[in-house]
Amino acid sequence: MRRAPTASAALVLCAATAGLLSAQGRAAPAEPPEPPRFASWDEVNVLAHGLLQLGHGLREHVERTQGRLGALERRLRACGAACKESGASAAPPRAPAGLGPSGEAAPETLGSLQTQLKTQNGRIEQLFHKVAQQQRHLEKQHLKIQNLQSQVSLLAPMHLGHRMAKPGRKKRLPKMAQLAGPAHNISRLHNGGWTVIQRRQDGSVDFNQPWEAYKAGFGDPQGEFWLGLEKVHRITGDRGSRLAVQLQDWEGNAESLQFPVYLGGEDTAYSLQLTAPVASELGATTVAPNGLSLPFSTWDQDHDLRGDKNCAKSLSGGWWFGTCGHSNLNGQYFRSIPHQRQQRKKGIFWKTWRGRYYPLQATTMLIQPTAAEAAS
Repeated sequence: MRRAPTASAALVLCAATAGLLSAQGRAAPAEPPEPPRFASWDEVNVLAHGLLQLGHGLREHVERTQGRLGALERRLRACGAACKESGASAAPPRAPAGLGPSGEAAPETLGSLQTQLKTQNGRIEQLFHKVAQQQRHLEKQHLKIQNLQSQVSLLAPMHLGHRMAKPGRKKRLPKMAQLAGPAHNISRLHNGGWTVIQRRQDGSVDFNQPWEAYKAGFGDPQGEFWLGLEKVHRITGDRGSRLAVQLQDWEGNAESLQFPVYLGGEDTAYSLQLTAPVASELGATTVAPNGLSLPFSTWDQDHDLRGDKNCAKSLSGGWWFGTCGHSNLNGQYFRSIPHQRQQRKKGIFWKTWRGRYYPLQATTMLIQPTAAEAAS
């Protein structure tokens, strides 16, 4: 049985397209590397959609072919049975090519057709797998394109507040035996229209949660909790906001930071847009003059800026990861400092204050829309 030329052509086209996509980004050895070029989201989306459509077409072709073969086999078997019932007096019908004397399909013919179908099915499954991989890469590329676009036009120039701690000149509060200092600051911030969106203090809540949990929120508002990305986005809306971060180590030292931010919606992976002076606090290595956009990442939704690593899976918890090593206030809670360096990376840390390998004792995050600050 001859295979339909359209299915073969579609399979060749899909394989060539998938190979072309997987080969993107590899420069020829003899030529100098060209600057990275990002395709528009419309282009990559159309390409991915086309690949999926071709794959679905191939699968439908195989299913139709299998149905026809099954019907043909049933008809041939019925014909063979009818020929046997007609008696030996009637001359047996001439068997078509590829059929046995009894009217049934020759075993070698059916076997060959089944083998071809299995081979074709296997190739289609491989194609679907490659298309799914390319779709994941395209989604991550889309977020990187949004990041670049935000550096160009989304952020207006903003200035740090007078309470913002600048790198290298951070104010260290007096030593405290308990959390009295941060609690007092939180109470004062509440009076100014601030909303607590995160609290870590005793390790009673597991923060290594998937995307949907970080989107909806979890924990106990009276203890450790995460308010939820969607709730925070509703609080801030499309306005700029100020984020307050309060940190405490195990020696009683505390640090309080405030800086302007803008939180995008789920279509941007709840990207946290930062101005240039504070972007390095959350892991930016190179920052455009008007800021940086950091998408939120979890172990099951990888949106970080590292193309070779899933920061949330390598570390712990969900966070606005830049390059994995600058901050993570939703990491694993340690009641004592682990001896192994690799284990300490998974903890709660803010590198520019106590370093990446120092697990903090307590953290609190608060947010306030800029309009509310102006009205207060």
